Amino acid sequence: MIYSTAIVPLNPEGEPRLTRAQAWKGLELKARDARLFLVPGLCTRCEVVEESATHFVREATIGGHDLREIVTLEPESKVTFFQAAGPREGVIINELFEDEEGALQLRFYCYMGLRGKEPNTLEEQAQQAQLNGENGYKAALLATLKRTRELLAEGNL
Repeated sequence: MIYSTAIVPLNPEGEPRLTRAQAWKGLELKARDARLFLVPGLCTRCEVVEESATHFVREATIGGHDLREIVTLEPESKVTFFQAAGPREGVIINELFEDEEGALQLRFYCYMGLRGKEPNTLEEQAQQAQLNGENGYKAALLATLKRTRELLAEGNL
């Protein structure tokens, strides 16, 4: 199984401050259209294809892989992506929370496997290393916050 986690401060020294509501709006926008937040060309398609009072379903092509995800939103707290179709199966979570000092943090964590593959293979271990690496999910969290600040500055948040 692939397990990865990363935590970054919402408001590091020297960066324009984000409120919980602003950070949440960024997370919700990213959940609905990842193209706005990912490196240009990485996500070539992202659309909400079903919506209900409790969740929505998005279909996307990210990194050349077609995905179908069931997304739940816990306002100003948590976005959960259930991997319904694609190369991975499992769950990805983005969560806003306050640490013991009351500072806002953004946490990513996931628990996934490679669909149709045996667990603990070299392929799975390589994906684990990639997620935990320099360009993994910690970098994605930082990029999400950077883009959220840009959208706020542009008046588009």
